[in-house]
Amino acid sequence: MPNFLGFLLFTSGPVIFSLFLAFTKWDLLTDSSLKWVGLENFVRLLWFHYEAGAPVANDPYFWKYVGNTFFIMLGIPVGMAGSLALAVAMNQRLKGIVFFRTVYFLPTISMGVAIYMLWRWIYNEDFGLINSLLAMIGVDGPGWLTSTAWSKPALMIMNLWGTVGGYNMILYLAGLQGISPELYEAASIDGASPWQKFRSITWPMLGPTTFFIFVMSMIGGFQSGFEAAYIMTNGGPAGSTTTISYYIWQNAYNWFKMGYAASIAWVLFIMVFSVTIFNWKVGGKIVHY
Repeated sequence: MPNFLGFLLFTSGPVIFSLFLAFTKWDLLTDSSLKWVGLENFVRLLWFHYEAGAPVANDPYFWKYVGNTFFIMLGIPVGMAGSLALAVAMNQRLKGIVFFRTVYFLPTISMGVAIYMLWRWIYNEDFGLINSLLAMIGVDGPGWLTSTAWSKPALMIMNLWGTVGGYNMILYLAGLQGISPELYEAASIDGASPWQKFRSITWPMLGPTTFFIFVMSMIGGFQSGFEAAYIMTNGGPAGSTTTISYYIWQNAYNWFKMGYAASIAWVLFIMVFSVTIFNWKVGGKIVHY
């Protein structure tokens, strides 16, 4: 019973209430009364109108921030490749390898705020680490966090640093250690090269692990970006680093538009759910267990 009450109060209750809020207008700053508006929030969020014969989004900011989110998610395949390469390196039987496994896992257990503050210094336009190194070779570094052209790539690079190690590396490492050594021994007898062993044995055997990491990374990617944007850029410059999750926070706690924020959250849920179902459908046909 206590577990059920906790689930009701802290999980299912807020979820159901947020679904109800998505169909209401509840602006705490201008009008604290809660008004039922039906699908008005979703029409404003997703629909278009025409100006001079051209379609214009009712909320152009939302679609811009969807694009920002997908841009940062482009780094997922690169991060997975890096995790696999690192796991292969950490799978070697070398003295002291446990120490290096621990070091590469540290970003996962480190405090997020401290990491973002460190990266904000690294990206600082005037005295940051990257621009200081570039200045030593006579190159003027860009404004990593102040330029609309560089801000999204900067956050993507930072995300890669955090995801190459950590849980993805551990999952790949577990997958590698679950492959029977006899398969590699048989391939060696047949004269297979290291690349042929990887292509014909390692990669197919890691199919379920790769699929799981990809699905979880996609789910996390849709929800990512809030902490980094909040601490490093405040969503700027010009909204170039604002993601869907940060936009939800802006509407809820900056502008106190609780109903509209709830509708964005449910649209995000539908996007995540749809992409996940698609991945499972496709993955079930190409991944063999």
